[in-house]
Amino acid sequence: MGVQEMLYNLSNPTILFFLLGVIAVLLKSDLEIPASSSKFISLYLLFAIGFKGGQELSHEVLNAEIVFSLLFGLLLSAFIPLYTYYILRLKLDVQNAAAVAAAYGSVSAVTFVAAMSTLEFHQLSSGGHMVAVMALMESPAIVVGVALLTYYGGEPRTKMRMGSVVKHALTNGSVLLILGSLLIGFVADERQAEGIKPFATDIFKGFLALFLLEMGMVTARRFSAFKQYGGWMTVFGIVIPLVNGCAVAWCSQWITADVGNRFIFSVLAASASYIAVPAAMRLAAPKADPGLYVPMALGITFPVNLTLGMPIYFEIVSS
Repeated sequence: MGVQEMLYNLSNPTILFFLLGVIAVLLKSDLEIPASSSKFISLYLLFAIGFKGGQELSHEVLNAEIVFSLLFGLLLSAFIPLYTYYILRLKLDVQNAAAVAAAYGSVSAVTFVAAMSTLEFHQLSSGGHMVAVMALMESPAIVVGVALLTYYGGEPRTKMRMGSVVKHALTNGSVLLILGSLLIGFVADERQAEGIKPFATDIFKGFLALFLLEMGMVTARRFSAFKQYGGWMTVFGIVIPLVNGCAVAWCSQWITADVGNRFIFSVLAASASYIAVPAAMRLAAPKADPGLYVPMALGITFPVNLTLGMPIYFEIVSS
């Protein structure tokens, strides 16, 4: 089943568009998605994920499992950057270590969508509250990353604006949009929401394919900058997500018995952010190199999770 799932992920049109973006840059094609269109696509994906999650959440009854799931997600997002920071400091300076740790503590909405596709392949689903878990896991890692940066040698001006950076992390546009869409989907009248559903569902995968096309181009363009950090960071980008995903796949049994929810938890723990964290780290860690943590998240961790990680995580949660 693992091989079948791997082949299914690799034959997914959205993933193939990611590879097409990489190939386009390698061939020095003039293919390009305008910046304004790219921003719109990003906003659309966050809106659609949040709104659909809110609609599903509205049909669920708030119980202890949902509360514990939300708390577990917050704990994961705060703990992962803490322990990975000290590993990264073996090779990186404070700013780069904090930025990479924050990226790996936060989550990837696109990886979340790919995980949902994997559940569809197994004819399973997850609870609507898992969208809320994903949204809440965006910010704590950023806050922890900034705290580490400040405590272990942030510049005076960085320390002075700690409050503004934390505020930025909590009100980051992507976080605000997905939480706001989640809330709107939750409180919206079901009959009135029917008018939005075609926009939020029918064209979703098409926009996701375009987004990954651009992400493939971004990854290929920045990978040359990543090479200067050597094989150690490549190993980190492969091993740490797999460790996080496997550990959470196993220990999530004490949070929920639902296989779909446990699988989503493991994928969220294994993913790395390349939208919210880079935006926050530009302000908090101006000396951190985006040519390091963006290619790590997109060019290494993302495909590793798709091809190797997800079959392993699913095997653990279903055993």
